Amino acid sequence: MSKSQGTPASKAKPKAKSKKPFVIGAAVVAAAVVLGVASYQATSPGSQKSDSAASSDAVEPPAGTFPELEKLARRDAKDPLAQGRADAPVVMVEYADFKCSYCGKFARDTEPALVKKYVDAGTLRIEWRNMPIFGAESEAAARAAWAAGQQGRFWQFHTAAYAKGAKEKGFGADRLRELAKEAGVADLDRFVRDADGDAAKAAVKKDQDEAYGLGATSTPSFVVNGRPLAGAQPLDTFAQAIDEAATYKAARTAGPKGTGK
Repeated sequence: MSKSQGTPASKAKPKAKSKKPFVIGAAVVAAAVVLGVASYQATSPGSQKSDSAASSDAVEPPAGTFPELEKLARRDAKDPLAQGRADAPVVMVEYADFKCSYCGKFARDTEPALVKKYVDAGTLRIEWRNMPIFGAESEAAARAAWAAGQQGRFWQFHTAAYAKGAKEKGFGADRLRELAKEAGVADLDRFVRDADGDAAKAAVKKDQDEAYGLGATSTPSFVVNGRPLAGAQPLDTFAQAIDEAATYKAARTAGPKGTGK
């Protein structure tokens, strides 16, 4: 994988490069194949639908989409680590590490444009998943971000932690407290307790296990309505994926001849 695609890592050798930065797990692929067969059978010429209805229902998902992966979207309206409408037609799940340089590049150079164009318009929802892969400081930063979220300041913490030069200052305990203060976290003592608590550890592990279960071996990694994308890709790559997902979702929602079925 080239440097432009992301930061490769694994649990054993976090800096080792991988030729396949985002490999979908075999079980998920099997489920996707089953769903694909079911979809074909439902719209095949031998079905009992009329030709016009079959034509309308046979809209193909964007290339590279695994329908089963759409279930990764939690769509919890109270999730403090997400932004955008819970019922947005497109959900982008982001797996990232605060010590990852390419994650920082995406956060500074690409994500704000996606928020302005798609999140603010109600088209896109971004759901963050902590994927700490660079050791103890990565883990500490992930738990601190979660703790900031418990006081409604996750995205402000996210911005502070990914600011240019922030990573180079490290994520020790004092530095994380400074970042929380910069992010506007009101109760810093509670922030420290939350970051060190079992709930934070469990939440981070849940996200991390989800990522590894998918075969994600680098950060940042993304899933856009079931379509995996690896690395800090150009803005146009994300825009195309979101536009195609939104168009497909609209076509599926409309149903045969716009009936909504």
